[in-house]
Amino acid sequence: MIRIISIGVAVLLFGYIACASFFFREARHDRACQGVRVVVKDSLDKHFVSEGDLLYMLRKAGLDPVKHPMSEVNTERIEGELLRNEMIARVEAYKTPSGLVKMEVTQKMPILRIMGVRGNYYVDNLGTTMPISRRYVAHVPIASGYVEKELAVTDLYKFALFLQGNEFWNDQIEQIYVYPDNEVELIPRVGSHRIMLGPLEGFEEKLANLRLFYEQAIPKMGWEKYSMINLKYKNQIVCTKR
Repeated sequence: MIRIISIGVAVLLFGYIACASFFFREARHDRACQGVRVVVKDSLDKHFVSEGDLLYMLRKAGLDPVKHPMSEVNTERIEGELLRNEMIARVEAYKTPSGLVKMEVTQKMPILRIMGVRGNYYVDNLGTTMPISRRYVAHVPIASGYVEKELAVTDLYKFALFLQGNEFWNDQIEQIYVYPDNEVELIPRVGSHRIMLGPLEGFEEKLANLRLFYEQAIPKMGWEKYSMINLKYKNQIVCTKR
């Protein structure tokens, strides 16, 4: 008898806990959003977007969740709207038990700035473009001249990735100039010469040869002896004296 009573009490207690949990869960689900928290993860390094920018985007799109029932807040739509900003690489939006909507935002990472006759923009580390910001300038190599967007996001993107991963050349190459035939000239930080790279094809081998030339010839000749170092011909370095 006692066992039957104990089982009955346990069943009633379990039912009470299940009903209470369901009730409170539904109550939390239907409560109004209490606020929004935006975390721009890399804001100490880059300042392309701010919390105010993102909140303005949501208000303009009619997606500001504040005071709306949490059950009606669509975090996927919020993420999709914020990703329309070309400065943003990734967004994660989610609801918290306390009635907040939290958004974690990662900005794009520019590796090359295009300042050519075809436009002024950045190329990021994923090979996509992003606009210039009025509030922040990224210190990256500059490519000027006749830069078509297709070249910017393919061969120039690969070249910029190479510079980013090579400490010596990243420190040495200050500017990239593209001619109408897609031949490339490099402006170094050290020395008053120019470097005619020619087509970007095979640039790793060309720069390896140039570095060897720097190490062996420049200590004897000096940085000021040549006005142009031409690398466009395979396995040759042709120098023009001043």
